[in-house]
Amino acid sequence: MNMEQYGNKILQAASLDEALRHIWHALKLKTSSMIEKIGDKSPHVAGADGQYDDMRYDWWTSGFWPGLLWVMYDMTKEPQYKQAAWSWDDKLERKMLEPNNFHHDVGFQFLPTAVLKYKLTGDEAARRRGLFAANFLAGRFNLAGQFLRAWNQDKLGWSIVDSSLNLSLLFWAAEETQDPRFSHIAKAHASTVVQYFIRADGSVNHIVSFDPESGSFIESLGGQGADHHSSWSRGQAWALYGMANTYRYTGDSKFLHAAQRVAHYFIACLPEDYVPHWDFRASETLEGMPRDTSAAACAASGLIELAQLLPPLEGSVYLRAAKRILLSLSKHYATWMQPEHEAILLEGTGHYPAGQNVNVSLIYGDYYYVEAIAKLCGWSNRTF
Repeated sequence: MNMEQYGNKILQAASLDEALRHIWHALKLKTSSMIEKIGDKSPHVAGADGQYDDMRYDWWTSGFWPGLLWVMYDMTKEPQYKQAAWSWDDKLERKMLEPNNFHHDVGFQFLPTAVLKYKLTGDEAARRRGLFAANFLAGRFNLAGQFLRAWNQDKLGWSIVDSSLNLSLLFWAAEETQDPRFSHIAKAHASTVVQYFIRADGSVNHIVSFDPESGSFIESLGGQGADHHSSWSRGQAWALYGMANTYRYTGDSKFLHAAQRVAHYFIACLPEDYVPHWDFRASETLEGMPRDTSAAACAASGLIELAQLLPPLEGSVYLRAAKRILLSLSKHYATWMQPEHEAILLEGTGHYPAGQNVNVSLIYGDYYYVEAIAKLCGWSNRTF
């Protein structure tokens, strides 16, 4: 069957379990097509024309496309994916040695490239590159405030919730080198996330500002959310998934409970089709608010992770929610019927307050969708 025929099968399925085999076949056809269309581009956004852009290698999303390819290679063992993904960690390292703008998101860039490549192939150069990135990330730690500094501008005391999902780079480095300094930093930052980012009801701040000298808390900021009291849905997903991973690495129940609190809030705020609006507390009416499929896909993968960390009965709550999200994405937001479109998911939202990348396809949404589907199909070589 072709991709459109698989798409029809997906539309007819009553559950994700029923649709899963068809989704996987459609993904293999789709990603093979993406290799041809994307080529050497470093994609971030695909707009109405269905064509992904081409960003510089130090842009924060540069690891997601090769990461998607490595996941597909691990699941299929088809050489086309390995060949297309192979050189990306080398490209990123070369950019590291030039003037660049790498920052708190190097985990997003080197985990799905160098680290996963090393796990799958044993390539020693990939291992070295992963450790190089881990050292870079560890160097951003503010000892007084116990946080990883965000960005490279003059906001020396800013930290963001996105970093929660970059911590796996440090935990991996600690295990790989048997050097606990990396995990000490990761756990310290995660504790700061629990204390200052995750609110009592499970909603999440995007940005928190600290005094860079004393480390004392100053204020929370809205960032890509509607305002500093709001609840940016992708920030919820970063925190949910990041805290679940931190629990997996540390066994500290405070991170498990934090992940559960965020998960409960996220699930409770979902609209009827299980795909979140860009902010759960924006002032606009729901009808006027765009969705964010990237938040949905990331949260679904995090919910699967959380479910697998718990006894089956307790974890089933999160697994059911993940499957409902993924079924909705597969039926209503995927491009199975648009074979010329370079992306997998539609209706992502990048930075709504700035008017940037609204109702578009986002490569990280595609990545987390593939990752989540692969997990349900048995994939166990975790990237994050």
